[in-house]
Amino acid sequence: MQTYSYKAIGPDGKPTRGIVQATDEFQAAEKIRQNNPIITEISVVKEKSNSGLNMEIGRKARVTSQQLSIMCSQFAIMLKSGIPIARCIEMIADQTEDRKLKEILKNVADDVSQGSSVASSFERDGKGIFPVTFIETIRAGELAGTIENSFSKMKVYYEKNFKTQEKIKQAMTYPIFVIIVAIIVLIVVMAKVIPTLAETFASMGGDLPLMTQIMISISNFFARWWLLMIAVILGIVIVVNVYNKTPKGRITHGRFMLKMPVLGKINVMNGSAQFADTMAVMLGSGLTVNHAIEVTSKVMDNAVLSDDVASMQGMIEEGHSLGECLMKTKYFPEQLKQMTSIGEETGELDATLETIGEFYNNEADHLTTQALNKLEPTMLVILAIFAGFIVISIYLPMFTMYNLF
Repeated sequence: MQTYSYKAIGPDGKPTRGIVQATDEFQAAEKIRQNNPIITEISVVKEKSNSGLNMEIGRKARVTSQQLSIMCSQFAIMLKSGIPIARCIEMIADQTEDRKLKEILKNVADDVSQGSSVASSFERDGKGIFPVTFIETIRAGELAGTIENSFSKMKVYYEKNFKTQEKIKQAMTYPIFVIIVAIIVLIVVMAKVIPTLAETFASMGGDLPLMTQIMISISNFFARWWLLMIAVILGIVIVVNVYNKTPKGRITHGRFMLKMPVLGKINVMNGSAQFADTMAVMLGSGLTVNHAIEVTSKVMDNAVLSDDVASMQGMIEEGHSLGECLMKTKYFPEQLKQMTSIGEETGELDATLETIGEFYNNEADHLTTQALNKLEPTMLVILAIFAGFIVISIYLPMFTMYNLF
């Protein structure tokens, strides 16, 4: 299918313009003439212009969970009020402050008004910007005729995602701030205080205590090799990031994240919540279990869990239930497996998964709070040890200074 832009004269004699999808120019002309008798111009829409727009937006940012939650809420309210979907998209575009997102929504509105489906329009005009869950949920809602219900479910789903992301950011703010302050203080002491102290005692001809000598040696090492150390650290970070983008690296990183002490259990809880929440939205919107599994595997953050979910698709096609497929996975909790099986038996799988997702979100929050409560005193003890070592190293020579006079 090609996308054609056109200019034409409408039945009322007024000029109009738009886009249409067709296999060739003749079919495009036939579609255009159904509503506009006179065609003045028709041309193929070049894909590079659209991809260029997507690249520019991609460099800026993808649509955030907060934006998606607000957008889905607006769609659900407008559609329940009886406003046509193309008009809904156009109205939301007018209210959007982000210039590039506004342009994408206007393009989607034009496509939908010309007869394209909502899902395919978002998929084409917002490629790489909108997540696969957003596209596939809309597609399922269109096929089932319950698109307003799909937007309502996605509003809750993305709102929950946004709140989870904000909790993680807030939880990490204090530890990161303390670490940055500690590093700055350490650099100042190493670069300014210790060298001055060393010169003073050298001029007096006195012998420095062993602890102070160790501190000066460390200071001299950092002063001499700091550029090399930064280069090595940056090199390691780059190599690790490049490796983690490879298929093998993604699996290695995912397995490491699931096996880490304390954090590993939190990652398992987050992965379980992500699986349950996504599956609940997909199934509630009318997708088959097989299709829902395919979509969910693409949005899982952890590569190991993503592969586990993707492997279920073949088993489901062979006739196995979702609960049976989950039983063969390694990292998902037993409670998730058992509750999923019960949900299938009772015919309330999507509602059961929604409840499970809420449970694991709360568990992840609880474990994160516990970990941070333990992290803060641990950091204070470590910083106190470093500070004590530095203070003693500075003051110890001062007590022997009087012997040099």
